[in-house]
Amino acid sequence: MKYIYYSIILLFIFCTLPACSYFETGEIQNVGFITDAEIDNNPWAEQGYQAMQEIGDEYDVDVFYEENIETMHQVQQAVDQFVNDGVNLIYGHSNIYGEYFMPLAESYPDVHFVYVNGGESRENVTSLNFNAHAMGFFAGMVAGHMTNSNEIGIIAAYFWQPEIEGFFEGVNYVNKEAETKLEYINDWNNVDLALNNYNVMKDEGVDIFYPIGDAFSESIIKEAENDGLFAIGYMMDQMEVAPDAVLTSTIQQIGDLYKSAADDFNKQDLEGKIYTYDFRDGYISLGAFHSSVPRYVKMQVEEDIEEYIESGLLPNEY
Repeated sequence: MKYIYYSIILLFIFCTLPACSYFETGEIQNVGFITDAEIDNNPWAEQGYQAMQEIGDEYDVDVFYEENIETMHQVQQAVDQFVNDGVNLIYGHSNIYGEYFMPLAESYPDVHFVYVNGGESRENVTSLNFNAHAMGFFAGMVAGHMTNSNEIGIIAAYFWQPEIEGFFEGVNYVNKEAETKLEYINDWNNVDLALNNYNVMKDEGVDIFYPIGDAFSESIIKEAENDGLFAIGYMMDQMEVAPDAVLTSTIQQIGDLYKSAADDFNKQDLEGKIYTYDFRDGYISLGAFHSSVPRYVKMQVEEDIEEYIESGLLPNEY
């Protein structure tokens, strides 16, 4: 009788732990969010954080977050604390988290891990990828049409960003006389270094900039506006940031994508695999066009986007 009593007590203790509820239901209990940067004044991080708040409100769950999480040790500590807080859905707001989540997912099989733009997955690890090549291509078309100096500049975080190659191709498709310069700084958030690159390119005659980094995009766009130059916005519609400078923006709807993943998880439909999204899925788009962009340019780009959605082929591929 004593053993039965002890068993009942242990079962009661176990089922009061945070893990018990998601063992039973598979639905969202609480949500965790980690980012490798500070949330304030970082548009990319702010988008992700805002999505977490909306998920928390929709499902009436708590949201826990940690900023500036960059190493495996830091990720391990954050995940351990999240699980203690009853979290069973964790978002890593960077591609760096894929390699960190893989071993942790084995230790926490009842927690689902979601991160962005990576090539690793397992049963409870999902990678959400933006196909940014086409996004860059159509932005390059706009830049190629609109440059007066035939000098265009990309300031990137990393050399492997797929929108870089797409942008080069888009510029070349409409303007074979234009030269596209590239600098990358190996950092998503180094504003000072990005601005140094901007000033060098400006002195070399660049009149249109495509800054593709989390924190420095806004700073460069504002600087371009001050200098009477143009830019392509990144991640969100940045027309309001610098209305005199932004020709259009390449938009990645990461917030909507995170909310869709939460919906799928709550319905137990979120698979542990690599998902890829493009214009046809509604999570990538171009923003509003500057009034100086000629109507024929806007119409050509919009028609080519529609054709791409239908065929999967960019204009230089058919």
